[in-house]
Amino acid sequence: MSVFSDNLTALRRLSRRTQEEVAEQIGVSRQALAKWESGETLPDIERCRLLAQLYGVSLDELVSHDGSAFSLPVPPRGKHLFGVVRVGDKGQIVIPQAARRVFGIQPGDTLVVLGDEAQGLALIREADMLAMADAIRRAAADKED
Repeated sequence: MSVFSDNLTALRRLSRRTQEEVAEQIGVSRQALAKWESGETLPDIERCRLLAQLYGVSLDELVSHDGSAFSLPVPPRGKHLFGVVRVGDKGQIVIPQAARRVFGIQPGDTLVVLGDEAQGLALIREADMLAMADAIRRAAADKED
């Protein structure tokens, strides 16, 4: 099986749909979907787009996501798993290159570290945090008027 066929099967099962239901929703036969899931054939690009839309994932992730390292399915659009990092002796971590690229993090950027004891840590660029704080301040001022 291919990465694509593995992703199709995993997403269908995660969404708790039958092959018949998915096939009907994208306008193909159950047999066609079964062939895609087995890796016997591939759908056209329009059907790939419909499948990605149905499952709420990007077309790129549907076609190329390889979650075998973590045994994870294709993530929903906008959600990422960039890998695992090790914390150094002084608490330092290296942010994976893919994460830096997606979020536009450059050397020298300042990040704010947020924490929630129930959910963990989050990093946000300082400029984005200041923009959010400013938006909250403006909304509060508008509410007072």
